[in-house]
Amino acid sequence: MAKTQLGARVDDEVAELAKARAKDRGLSVGDYIAELVREDTDGLRARGLDAARRFLDEHQAIFDDTEDADRTAPGAHAA
Repeated sequence: MAKTQLGARVDDEVAELAKARAKDRGLSVGDYIAELVREDTDGLRARGLDAARRFLDEHQAIFDDTEDADRTAPGAHAA
């Protein structure tokens, strides 16, 4: 996989925490940050899917009623 170099400025305390945590996990700082980003985006996707599922659970009847009305409307299948 190709790698791109990024630059970021953070407080000294954050930099030390990142270095220490990466070392604890046996990772480079870059790999540690990549893992955090993946975890964040995977979590974001999961939260979005959960929200969509909850929305449909609450409102599915409205969509079903609309589809049923479209199927039974006169001329709905014309041409």
